[in-house]
Amino acid sequence: MSAQPNEWSAIAETNRSTPTLPGPDASEAELVDAARAGDEAAVRELIRRMNPRIFRIARGVVSSDAEAEDVVQETYLKAFSRLDTFRGEARFSTWITRIALNAALMQLRRARPQEEYDTVAEDDAKATRILAFPGQDPARPDADLGRAQIRALLEDAVAGLPAELRLPFLLREAEGMSVLAIARDLSLNPVTVKTRLFRARRRLRNALERRVQGGFDAIFPFGGARCAGMADKVVAELRAAGRL
Repeated sequence: MSAQPNEWSAIAETNRSTPTLPGPDASEAELVDAARAGDEAAVRELIRRMNPRIFRIARGVVSSDAEAEDVVQETYLKAFSRLDTFRGEARFSTWITRIALNAALMQLRRARPQEEYDTVAEDDAKATRILAFPGQDPARPDADLGRAQIRALLEDAVAGLPAELRLPFLLREAEGMSVLAIARDLSLNPVTVKTRLFRARRRLRNALERRVQGGFDAIFPFGGARCAGMADKVVAELRAAGRL
């Protein structure tokens, strides 16, 4: 038996009052809107998408993975607690990147308050690639193992760079950001960014040229259990603060 007109009205009203939660294919803006409304799934999806960049930014400034994880958690708590101040003039990813940079620099100042963090002078230098790294070769069964071993070596070498060289390098090589975007987010002259990239590559090239094959796209990962664990911690804190 077909539904009566008043029944159809009730069904339509129910459909209108039940929000459609954004899925993994949702846009960043849709997820931000849902997170602003207290949707936990949207918060978790934004964390999943942003984790690699935020962790690499933090690791580019501070000296250890543990410190970087503290910065990542602090960044998310600040961002999701202040979503009402996000007006959308820039992308959410740009907005939270700046929060992460500030949080990382504050962490560094707390750890080493007497140090100066922006002391690299500009000079005339032509940026060059460190090495021409080959990608994965399906004809070589040892390729994946070799890349995993090399990643650890690369992470050690990158971690040994001074923070003022390490952060631009990670943003460029690991995140694929342009020089202009890096200059904007770090409040630096683009020439300074190019100079620091050149110096970082030169230092790493000298250390790695004879020893490695692989790429920088896999260093300082933040996925799997670490990614899920960060989402759990942030959601728990937001719940305790009444934000979810």
